[in-house]
Amino acid sequence: MPNAFINLTRQSVRSDLLEQLEELLNAYFEQEQSLNHGVPTVHYLAERLNFSPNYLSDMLRALTGLSAQQHIHQKLIERSKQLLSTTSLTISEVAYQLGFEHAQSFSRLFKMKTQVSPVQFRAAFG
Repeated sequence: MPNAFINLTRQSVRSDLLEQLEELLNAYFEQEQSLNHGVPTVHYLAERLNFSPNYLSDMLRALTGLSAQQHIHQKLIERSKQLLSTTSLTISEVAYQLGFEHAQSFSRLFKMKTQVSPVQFRAAFG
């Protein structure tokens, strides 16, 4: 019985942490904080979740196999794909919307994570 409780508690913590992380990242972009503060950072997320940056990354890596930075990159790619496929924003405008200072940095990350450039990705939609 105690093992079942521990497993249930761990699942709850995992679910809560991942849900809170997702909500934080969604709010960050929806409230356009990226326009004023740049790309979200591990430090920003850790501070909001009341963890140290290292502890947050360690927890996320244990739960999902991805570090906090990798989660941020995953969310950036998800949001960029949404913007590239549903808006007429230029690549530079998408980069700026996501908090990148330079479109080139955004394009490099996008290509590294998706194996296609933002231009190639958009071309597939139209």
